Amino acid sequence: MQDYENRIVSSDSEQLILVDKNDVEIGYLDKSSCHDAGGILHRAFSLFIFDRDGRLLMQRRSASKRLWPLYWSNSCCSHPRRGESMEEATERRLQDELNIEAELEFVYKFTYQADFGDLGAEHELCWVLLGRTCDAIVANTNEIAATRSLNAAELQQELDVNPEDFTPWFKLEWQRLKERHAPLLQRYLDGG
Repeated sequence: MQDYENRIVSSDSEQLILVDKNDVEIGYLDKSSCHDAGGILHRAFSLFIFDRDGRLLMQRRSASKRLWPLYWSNSCCSHPRRGESMEEATERRLQDELNIEAELEFVYKFTYQADFGDLGAEHELCWVLLGRTCDAIVANTNEIAATRSLNAAELQQELDVNPEDFTPWFKLEWQRLKERHAPLLQRYLDGG
């Protein structure tokens, strides 16, 4: 049996949920095909997990990732699988990637498309959720190269100096959280 830290938890053949612009399911397709060329619109999620001191857990994506390997991103991002609710998917991925639990709060949905050279693209209707955990992080090295926690000022400084080090969806989501959901974001940044 593999150790938790390096077990395989996803594959290119898993069936993702295709959606229209209103987030209505319209079919299913394997993960690899969803990310080919310019991508096919599918349901996804991005989780922003804070510790009790208001620091955001960041992850550096594994070198084995097809898209944006070794880029810094938010705490956890992935997709619900065919037949899986968003709640089931987020709980599964927090366990699969970080071995933690967190009570999550839905904030908003948005659609984006981002190309990664000729290797493929993300084209997602993404649910953005915030949460808090006191659990100790145990990163799955098949998914994550490194983790760290930053306060808002530290994160903003890095984004200002090296924006190219971060995934495109993270930059879009963080900006929108600051601009349109500042009171809610501040509650998480204040810790507790």
